[in-house]
Amino acid sequence: QWPLKQESLAAAHQIVQEQLDQKHLRLSTSPWNTPIFVIKKKSGKFRLVHDLRAVNTQMQSMGALQPGLPNPAMLPEHWRLLIVDLKDCFFTIALHEQDMQRFAFTLPSVNKEAPAQRFEWTVLPQGMKNSPTLCQLYVDNALQPLRKLWPHTLIYHYMDDILLAQESEFSAEQVQLLHTTLRENGLIIAVEKIQTKAPWLYLGWKIADSQIQPQKLQLNTSINTLHDAQRLMGDIQWIRPVVGISNAQLDSLRPLLRG
Repeated sequence: QWPLKQESLAAAHQIVQEQLDQKHLRLSTSPWNTPIFVIKKKSGKFRLVHDLRAVNTQMQSMGALQPGLPNPAMLPEHWRLLIVDLKDCFFTIALHEQDMQRFAFTLPSVNKEAPAQRFEWTVLPQGMKNSPTLCQLYVDNALQPLRKLWPHTLIYHYMDDILLAQESEFSAEQVQLLHTTLRENGLIIAVEKIQTKAPWLYLGWKIADSQIQPQKLQLNTSINTLHDAQRLMGDIQWIRPVVGISNAQLDSLRPLLRG
């Protein structure tokens, strides 16, 4: 485990306790051990990052099941939309008991006042290369009953973003059934992110009754830091479907991501 500054170590202890309380972590005696570090966001909050690169090298990649984003331009004009986001999707999907030990880390005590403690994730950890694919499979399986029950409703799903479209307004009963069906699989809708009225925002798109447009139409091409390069590449990903940027064209920019 890398040394952590006092502020970062205190934040790590707080975050780990929160995850323990939510049963996303448990104490461990696993022989596996990969490092953690703490990032301070612009908001002042801290984020715990578990470096799982060593674990990922031992794992067979499942690959991408969706090689691109759903295109809302295919939606029928004037159809009603219902868009929801799932709350903490990875943390609602349990790991198999036998796999938990592989995702362990050590948390040092403050000022070495006690022995360090080891913890392991009980849910899909962020940073594990197959977590996005497993999340997609899990959510897709949870949506299958609704696809069969509502054959005339389009359901677009990408990671934790779900778009439903149909010719008529969505009833309160349909919305409740969506909540219930997902909850039965341990998936929780973020209530504050439910969208029922135009304009709808979905995967970088702004959708009105009869037109769609990218949410972001400007690119900052002034690259001074690695963060600037990462942000530019992220913005380009959103507009690629609109302007038809190929992977070959992006290759010339990828060296910027090396810092």
